[in-house]
Amino acid sequence: MTVIAALRPLAKAPAAALACVRFVLTDMDDTLTHEGYLSARTYDAIERLRDGGIPVLPVTAAPAGWADQMARMWPVDGVIAENGGLLLRRAGDGDIERRFWHGKEERTVAAGRLEHLRQTIHADLPQVELASDQPFRLCSLAFRVPSDPGLRAALVRHFQAAGAEVTVNSLWVLGWFGDYDKLGMARRVMRDVHGLDIDATPDAVAYAGDSVNDAPMFAHFPTSVGVSTVIDFLSDIPRPPAWITRGPGGDGFVELADALLAARDRQKP
Repeated sequence: MTVIAALRPLAKAPAAALACVRFVLTDMDDTLTHEGYLSARTYDAIERLRDGGIPVLPVTAAPAGWADQMARMWPVDGVIAENGGLLLRRAGDGDIERRFWHGKEERTVAAGRLEHLRQTIHADLPQVELASDQPFRLCSLAFRVPSDPGLRAALVRHFQAAGAEVTVNSLWVLGWFGDYDKLGMARRVMRDVHGLDIDATPDAVAYAGDSVNDAPMFAHFPTSVGVSTVIDFLSDIPRPPAWITRGPGGDGFVELADALLAARDRQKP
């Protein structure tokens, strides 16, 4: 049986497992969005989850600048940005609190190394394009994913040769200096902010994603959900998500929200 054939529809997920979920962590690009847009029904699903007592926390490779706006204006508990580099969360006074993975001195060193790496890559691979959102990043370096597989592989090798972490998703080839990823920062945030040990109680979290940089999350959480387009990346994901939605992007996320809220409603006396 192929990996694709073995994926289980979310509609068949047991209600008892869904009812255990207390938090939703989710990728953003091509998971909450579809073809670059966030639909009203997806935004509504985030709000319905919040109002139903299930906070949503996007965990994304997107830049800090995007995450700042999301943390301020979306009905989310906070946003983990730049593949784990920092958390942005509304503080008690309504302003935004930033919690970085690294301390200030480490961030300064990493920023210098990233700039040197950017110059090296542009000298050796002048045809690659810096991500248009790079000015809004605080601790990562992103390039548009090249359509040429050979060029994409060469770009990844440049990051690796410099000792950087690197991942590829549907939009970016993204690199950073530091021993973290989505899962590492999620573990820290859930412990420090919510007092939840996701290693002891992984069933308290549902995770939704679509791409290669979601692989650590898919492997960790029993209630891991891939939106339908995850099939395009399964060859590069060591352990596929437990469940798959019918729809792509935000429509798939709405399916997850509906399933979680229905399971919770069934538990009410």
